[in-house]
Amino acid sequence: MKKLQILFFVLLTTSILAQTSSLQRSLPLSPGIPEEVGMSSERLARIDSMCEAVISENQVPGMVALVARKGKIVYHKAFGTADAETERAFHKDDIFRIASQTKAVTATAVMMLWEEGRFRLDDPISNWIPEFKEMKVIEDFDEKDTSYTTVPAKNEITIRHLLTHTSGIGYGQIDSDPRFRKIFEKANIIDAFTTENISIEENVKKLAKLPLHFHPGEGYSYGEGLDVLGYFVEIISGLPFDQFLRERLFDPLGMDDTWFYLPEHMASRLIPVQVKSEEGQWSRLPDHWFDPDYPIKGAKRFFSGGAGLSSTAKDYAQFIQMYLNGGELNGKRFLSRTTVDLIMSDQIGGHWGEDPDSYLGLAYSVVTSKGARRGDMGNAGTFGWGGYFNTQYFGDPQEEIVGIIMKQVSGVSDDTTDWKFKILVNQAIDD
Repeated sequence: MKKLQILFFVLLTTSILAQTSSLQRSLPLSPGIPEEVGMSSERLARIDSMCEAVISENQVPGMVALVARKGKIVYHKAFGTADAETERAFHKDDIFRIASQTKAVTATAVMMLWEEGRFRLDDPISNWIPEFKEMKVIEDFDEKDTSYTTVPAKNEITIRHLLTHTSGIGYGQIDSDPRFRKIFEKANIIDAFTTENISIEENVKKLAKLPLHFHPGEGYSYGEGLDVLGYFVEIISGLPFDQFLRERLFDPLGMDDTWFYLPEHMASRLIPVQVKSEEGQWSRLPDHWFDPDYPIKGAKRFFSGGAGLSSTAKDYAQFIQMYLNGGELNGKRFLSRTTVDLIMSDQIGGHWGEDPDSYLGLAYSVVTSKGARRGDMGNAGTFGWGGYFNTQYFGDPQEEIVGIIMKQVSGVSDDTTDWKFKILVNQAIDD
């Protein structure tokens, strides 16, 4: 009886605190004529030339690009070969592993719950996950046997630390510090996504036993903080993380193609990750530090808040459009405008150096006035991030523009599409 009462309370609370209706009512993204929103069709065609050129130069095998302004999709095209083995062409509705683009979605979920008064950003995460109560910071490391010594952490890890990569938590196979790559591998930590039969709860609690890069709040290290927060969302909401995102974000936003593990009928639209040989030939990525069959096979239990989602260019554009609207889309209020302002504010200052081109908010990197003067980052206030398999996006509040460019490659260092795309989108403004 007690369990039933708890379940009823969770369900009732979730329904009461779900996204609310809004006084604003912007429409979901829809196709539009460029000239009607101050964009030049002729100049947007320069994106075609760029995409075709980088493919002919063998920088990438192909991509999908999307541009929206003032709620209208004015450019949405596919180029090149999606799969070298079958010679299948890219399509506009192809599904990509978006990896770290998942982080902004997870941060949004956290801030939706923060708006409900469930916690403060500077609360210790150990209030909900006690395994993080007494963390240790790495001191010495023995290369021979991967043993290490630690000192007690001076500070507790807070929710803000986890949102801003200032917790000291590392990132295994892609960590900048080789010591942590070895420590995580030895502890069998899942870095981002998996087909294995493991939950994020299990992985996070193993992660809490490992040392930190530095004392929480005293540095910056890209790490699994957003994976910890995915589990935190489960604790606060009483829902599995994938279900929370489906009910509170994806379904209301119309993001029907965004999943941790794809429904069977969508599997054929998933683009394989491709790699380039020394001879310049493209092929499917073989077994790596992750199973390349993710996210269409396996146990389908691990909902990585830092890197687990797959999506389409249009779906993710819908998510970014909600931010450009100040937290609203289609008459639904997901975040307050004031919360969006908080998310876009500078959170870590000097950790990225003096007077940087961008700063880190609670979900995005945001271009500064200095960065805007470079000419290839967009206007001041433009926000964005990217994914491990070479997907990028940006939102420009000043010009009301969403830009998405999706590729699916690994180990490529000569791809110039990201900065070229930003320049070509902005030069097409004609108002």
